[in-house]
This record gives sequence, structure tokens and C-alpha cells, in this order.
Amino acid sequence: MGSRTEIEIRLLLEAIYHRYHYDFREYSIASVRRRVESALVQLRCDTVSALQERVLHDPEVFPRLLQYLTVQVSDMFRDPAYYRTLREKVAPILETYPSLKIWVAGCATGEEAYSFAILLREAGLLERSLIYATDINGEGLRKAEEGVYSLSRMTAFTENHRLSGANVSLSNYYTARYDAAVIDRTLRKNIVFSDHSLATDTVFAEVQLVSCRNVLIYFDTSLQDRAIGLFAESLCRRGFLGLGSKESLRFNAHQAEFADFEPQERWYQRV
Repeated sequence: MGSRTEIEIRLLLEAIYHRYHYDFREYSIASVRRRVESALVQLRCDTVSALQERVLHDPEVFPRLLQYLTVQVSDMFRDPAYYRTLREKVAPILETYPSLKIWVAGCATGEEAYSFAILLREAGLLERSLIYATDINGEGLRKAEEGVYSLSRMTAFTENHRLSGANVSLSNYYTARYDAAVIDRTLRKNIVFSDHSLATDTVFAEVQLVSCRNVLIYFDTSLQDRAIGLFAESLCRRGFLGLGSKESLRFNAHQAEFADFEPQERWYQRV
């Protein structure tokens, strides 16, 4: 793909922003390019310009394109050491708060939000917690609210849960129905799934913890700065920020607003 295609992609992103108010203009261009290439094949468009024309004139095309532009890949208890740190080092400090608000940003189809709910229940904190799980993909949020996952995925999820330091089985938290695992509905009542864009929306609550994992890697530098700025604004003093294994606060405009807590597992604390 040459520079002409890059121009077409930038025009496509402008069109999406002005027509549908979704802002991908500061996403990493290399990442967007890969996703648009996949969409071109599936949506049977020869060029990005042809895709732009369909997006502008056929309202049924954009929701399909959105599935490519947003990453809907997640696992329960992904990177178990991250959750072990949450369980062993963060949760005892969270326990000192009378009530807890937690923001899972970029929640995709809900696996991380349910992982937090399960761990908080095991720590005896879920009943005093409210988890805001946000994403820009409405279809992903719908799946997250359903809390139904393929039964074939639960073996890996169960092992992740065990490695996170759990002393009970993950099977306590779901019911098997045919080839699906249905998450315990009592976990759902402490989670609010909601549409929120890190590119265009503002802070909506003061929280004690933000977890935003494997989202920043798809943003360019200015959008990373915006997102971390939102998290800093949301977090109470000494509140916690958790990032993905390939993400850090190094070189971020808001780096000075955080101190290392467990940097190896990407846990930071608001100063």
C-alpha cells in the first residue's frame, strides 16, 4: 500500500468522524491500514475510496466496518501475573475504601470486566464495587452484557484464573449450556456496560482504579497522551492504573502524574 492509499485512509477516517462521530483519526495509521485491508476483502471493495463511498451512502456498511476498526480480542484473566498483582498487592489497598469505582476502558466483549468482578468477589470487595466497562463498539458491548462465551475457551480461562492465585475453580462462576458458558448473572449487577470513546469523550466519574489493557498500542502518541490524561483526571489520589503488557507510561505527557507501583506488571499509582 503506497502513500495514495494512506491519503485515502485518512479521508475515510475523516468521513467516518463527520458522518458517524467515531474518531479514529489519531489511531496508529499502520494498525488502521491492516484493519482496512481486511475490511476491503470482506466488504468486497476494490479501493478505500470505494469503501468510503459505501460508508457515506449505505448506513448498513458502517456497523460492519466498525467490527474491523475496533479490536474485539480479549481473554478472561489474560496475563495472569497482572491479576495476581491485583489480588495480592492492589486489592488489600482497595479494601481500605468504603466503596469502590473501577473503570475498565476498552472492555471489548466483556472478558476483562467479568475477570475483575470475579477477583473482587474472591477478595470480598464486589458488593461495595461498581465496575464501569466501556467501549466504542456497540456490538461488542451487547455481547459483553450477554456474558455468553464459547465453552471451548473456558479451559484456557480456567488456567489463567488458577495462575492468578485463585483458590477455587472458575467453573463456580459460569453455567455450561450445550457449547456455551453463561457467566453468573449475579456478577453482572455490579457492572455497567457503556459506550465511551477515549478519542472524543470526557471523564464521567472519580474512580479508584482504571484498567486499560492492549488499547493504547493502537493509538498514536497524541491519542495516548489524551487517554492517559483522562485516566489521571478520573483517578483519586493514590488510585491505580493498570496497562497492557506491551504498554507503559514512558514518554507519555502525563508520566509525572504517576508513580511506579509494580511496573513489571504494568501497575502504576496516581501521585
